[in-house]
Amino acid sequence: MRKNFRILLIVLILVMGFMIVPQKSYLEEVDQSITILFTHDMHDHLYPFEIEEDGEIKILGGYARLYSAIDKEKEKNPNTLLVDAGDFSMGTLFQTVFSSHAPGLRIMGQMGYDVVTLGNHEFDFRAEGLADSLKVAKDSGEVLPKMVASNVHFPVDDNGELTPTLKKLKDAMDYYGVKNHILIKRNGIKIGIFGLMGKEAASNAPMSEVEFTDPIQSAKDTVGVLKEEEKADLIICLSHSGTWEDKSKSEDEILAKEVPDIDIIISGHTHTTHPEPIIVGNTIIGSSGRYGENLGILKIAKDENKNWMVKDYRLEPIEGYLTSNPEITETIDFYKGRVQAEYLTRFNMVFDEVVAYTPFNFTSYGILGKDHDEDILGNLISDSYIYAVKEAEGENYEPIAVSVVPTGTIRGSFIKGNITVSDVFNVSSLGIGPDKVSGYPLISVYLTGKELKTVAEVDASISPIMSVAQLYTSGLNFTFNPNRLIFNKVTDVYLEKEDGSREEIRDEELYRVVAGLYSAQMLSIVGDKSFGLLSIVPKTKEGIPITDYEAQIIYDDGHEIKEWLAIAEYLKSFETEDGIPQVPQYYSQKQGRKIVDDNPNLFARLKKPNKIALVLYGVILIVLVLIILIIRIIIRRRKKVYIK
Repeated sequence: MRKNFRILLIVLILVMGFMIVPQKSYLEEVDQSITILFTHDMHDHLYPFEIEEDGEIKILGGYARLYSAIDKEKEKNPNTLLVDAGDFSMGTLFQTVFSSHAPGLRIMGQMGYDVVTLGNHEFDFRAEGLADSLKVAKDSGEVLPKMVASNVHFPVDDNGELTPTLKKLKDAMDYYGVKNHILIKRNGIKIGIFGLMGKEAASNAPMSEVEFTDPIQSAKDTVGVLKEEEKADLIICLSHSGTWEDKSKSEDEILAKEVPDIDIIISGHTHTTHPEPIIVGNTIIGSSGRYGENLGILKIAKDENKNWMVKDYRLEPIEGYLTSNPEITETIDFYKGRVQAEYLTRFNMVFDEVVAYTPFNFTSYGILGKDHDEDILGNLISDSYIYAVKEAEGENYEPIAVSVVPTGTIRGSFIKGNITVSDVFNVSSLGIGPDKVSGYPLISVYLTGKELKTVAEVDASISPIMSVAQLYTSGLNFTFNPNRLIFNKVTDVYLEKEDGSREEIRDEELYRVVAGLYSAQMLSIVGDKSFGLLSIVPKTKEGIPITDYEAQIIYDDGHEIKEWLAIAEYLKSFETEDGIPQVPQYYSQKQGRKIVDDNPNLFARLKKPNKIALVLYGVILIVLVLIILIIRIIIRRRKKVYIK
């Protein structure tokens, strides 16, 4: 009896011990989860912005409201991770103090961002501008987000040295603490994070001075380190590459296939909004849209195969139901004051100054350029360039034949109502001039009549391949048929004089053309994009090919005429009503500057062939003749064999 009692007692003690001592069960391991909050392509939209959607005006975004959404999610789960996939700067007036105050990085630090990466627009102010921004952010002593950039390479000269500006940038990145990758531990999970610049994004940073190594190979190398050496449980890529409808060009989907050990890709650059995640193999790809219009929320946990699975994915809209955080609002207002003092005052402009009223909506930025056609906003901007140069040159004005605006440089739009200085800047916010002041300046170049015709053909033939190259013009009118042979789509092209009359283009004559600095530089790469079949060589008034585009900048009272400033001054010139300039109804409709003749019949496709078409038709004819000859030879040989 005593023996049985002892055995029973031992069994009870073991059972109670098993119940009391915490055990790490398989189910508890599966329940281990992490929530990732994400944004990308914020473009300095610190304040809310308006859009027109299906006839309704919506007010979206704003960092003070975004922070409230972030704070709400962090209250639910303090272990939440907050990241951004690049292009956090450049797009509003706040970019004008990018180098002197680094508002984007500092506010993101205040909002609790853990990790960010660089997008192509962080390089808009070139290596030196980014270097200054990183240094001033670090010198602030404020809490800042960590930064990863895994495929940035610093090229050396023939002597093995960095240029002074590249050395400055490298030193600044080291000073800030930019890393190839980092490890963060949350909720017991070891998270490896790295950042990439995609190929298409890198091509949009021609003045960065750095080089970007192949993103796929860079990802493979970095993931290998994170997986094998760092023993990361979860690998996240902050990718400024993007997703595209054409799967063969969708860089982040290709990345997921090529580097399957990446668990999560936060995909920026293409401003894409994915209401549902893209799943490629075991890789989860998420995108939340542009300008902070949504907060991306992704909760993951491991499944029975120990792969990360989506438990929750949603895009939280940043709209009026969210309260504005007062501390973030105060910070934004401080930077607004810096913008006024350090930038706008030099142009005699005020941040919220009303420059005009528009009684109609212009084309929404979200759909601008999607239709290959004339656009009313493009008309307004191209007209503004000519107006601004006329005003600046006064009695010395030399007639401008054509002004050119590519879709890719237009970054916003106007909706019905008052247009402020801030609104105008947002429409044309890109770049910086040699004066190191924000905004691309206007420049003057000369093209031959033949090259003006090529400009029309560039729009007609290259835009379907590269939508950002679609051109809007003032002074150059043309008709094209999209069904015709590539590089032979234009069927009519001419100059329109100020009085509206038609002027035929003379091939050998030089014509004055005005465009933004970046746009004019891009004209010279037409040869590459057209496989050498088209050529545009911007020239001086004397017909000498331009090598220094900055020497062609147009000035007014000693300062560069910025693209956005030209638009603002033009809007101010309109007739007033109650003291406010009114945008004329002329701009509410198309003016026949670009006519799409979608005639599919054979005659319309073949009429008026240019030299390129004639050469191609000749090649096709020769090939057909050769095919016929070969067929005849084969038939003759078969007949001889049959006779034998």
